[in-house]
Amino acid sequence: MNAPAIGPVAREMLVRLQNSLAPTRIELRDDSEQHRGHGGYRGEGGESHFFLAIESAAFAGQSRVQRQRAVYKALGELMHEQVHALAMETRAPGE
Repeated sequence: MNAPAIGPVAREMLVRLQNSLAPTRIELRDDSEQHRGHGGYRGEGGESHFFLAIESAAFAGQSRVQRQRAVYKALGELMHEQVHALAMETRAPGE
């Protein structure tokens, strides 16, 4: 079975998350089409709304807010320039 194609924004997000947080598990899904007609929607094929499930040892001992801030920091300017919305589930290994 072929993996779903991902666009350039999602690809860059994955690279940055891998480099910054060394996740043991990561899933990034482009949910942009589910937001057609809503704020931030960039048209068909545009990447703007994402769901992220990520597990990283870097999250051990951190609150949910600290974990989200670490993700935002890893993504840098993408959060201001490319990503309109990011829903996320963050976990440390074993949680």
